[in-house]
Amino acid sequence: METTKMNPNTEMLERRKQAAAVNPAVAAKRHEKGSLLARERVDKLVDPGSFLEIDRYSLHRCSNFGMDEKKHLGDGVITGQARIGGRPVYLFAHDPTFLGGALGEVFARKVCKIMDLAKQAGCPVVGLNESGGARIQEGVSSLAGYADIFYRNVACSGVVPQISVIYGPCAGGAVYSPAVTDFTIMVRDQSYMFITGPDIVRTVTGEEITFEQLGGAVVHNEKSGVANFLAEDEEDSFDLVRSLLSFLPGNNLEVPPFIEVGEEANPPGAEQLDSLVPTDPSKPYDMHEVIKRIVDFGAFFEVSEFHAKNLLTGFARLGGHVVGIVGNQPSVLAGVLDIDASVKGARFVRFCDAFNIPIITLVDVPGYLPGKVQEHMGIIRHGAKLLYSYCEATVPKLTCITRKAYGGAFDVLGSKNVGGDLNLAWPGAEIAVIGAEGAVNILYRRQLAAENGKALFSRYVQEYRERFANPYLSAELGFIDDVVLASETRKIFIEFLTVQRDKRVERPARKHGNIPL
Repeated sequence: METTKMNPNTEMLERRKQAAAVNPAVAAKRHEKGSLLARERVDKLVDPGSFLEIDRYSLHRCSNFGMDEKKHLGDGVITGQARIGGRPVYLFAHDPTFLGGALGEVFARKVCKIMDLAKQAGCPVVGLNESGGARIQEGVSSLAGYADIFYRNVACSGVVPQISVIYGPCAGGAVYSPAVTDFTIMVRDQSYMFITGPDIVRTVTGEEITFEQLGGAVVHNEKSGVANFLAEDEEDSFDLVRSLLSFLPGNNLEVPPFIEVGEEANPPGAEQLDSLVPTDPSKPYDMHEVIKRIVDFGAFFEVSEFHAKNLLTGFARLGGHVVGIVGNQPSVLAGVLDIDASVKGARFVRFCDAFNIPIITLVDVPGYLPGKVQEHMGIIRHGAKLLYSYCEATVPKLTCITRKAYGGAFDVLGSKNVGGDLNLAWPGAEIAVIGAEGAVNILYRRQLAAENGKALFSRYVQEYRERFANPYLSAELGFIDDVVLASETRKIFIEFLTVQRDKRVERPARKHGNIPL
């Protein structure tokens, strides 16, 4: 029987594809450590069969330090386009099996090509990162390659969503690019980000520190705020990317994905809202419980969950419309605004505004956090970032005061005078320059000192609340549009969003504002 010979051109193509694959022995070592290969990560993240690879056969041109013998097709990064949830994305995945995923000139050119394609097509960019930074053997060419990527990160900012996932040690330039993107996901006990690693830290400062202590996933989710999501493993990171993208438009000219819903979207326990918030302004409660009784299906996708917990940020849907939610958390530091909360909230509000996502603000705030430490660290400047972001935002802004709004924090958090479109308050809301107790101590200082202070204090506090802090005074002056039952909030928000979804605001021409960085 005659054997069919393979076309020589087809045979060469197959050989090239095999040459681009990772050595099986190297792959086995990766799997033993519990880490996937770059190509496996891509395949698991995207819709099956949708990945179209670009620049599979690229090779570096460096001949320094024995690099002629260190060539591998693809040059340490996999790039291409795909679909996630049926929607187009562009993505790149560092391949740490080649030179530790270090970036060189050709590597950078591949990533830049992907980012350019994403920007011109209006598609999100997802980066799967595991890189030691710039490729030392290529010198300044690798540094220039990172600069090319940074430049495109900034050019894409506010134009297409950018998501970074960290899978292993990332250092130097490999952390600055994710820092400029919109969201960063790290994997517990596997991801590390730092400017320089523990060895260099030890050499320069003498400090003994581990990878985890210096820049682990928990550190950057809880303390620094560099990361927005903490994945339990690689599979969880793929789920987080898919969930996040489901709330985002492809670009700044689109609206977020709308889902047609009916009565089935009504959240469980909505009728409990009217009695959920304690009347005592000093008694804590969980704002999560409020959110899940207002949004569709009670589903809240929290962003930066472990950092600055006194302010909640995240995505949800109302009547099928995507919304960004900002809410004080009374169970953590009484929901006060400090430096970390201000910066966290400002960045989230600016993202929502850039990508046409309406902002829902749930307010229960005693003010900005006072004290020497906060003042010396710049609470005035950092707190102003949140103020600037709300004033700058032109998307629909819907605000509800659930219990109290004191001082400058009332102004900042979506008040009528910083462009709030709909401002509601629940019946027990207190709106004032300061809390009733503080006001009484200032206004009635002499009376309290001269008379039986303890007996009078409670009476004065009650009088102050009734005369100056109740929501009806603010409603009379037009600073609150309506005082409503808590259980009515969801319906009102949905009705308002339905009409104001395509709100238009004209701004004076300018290059850009100067946010107090």
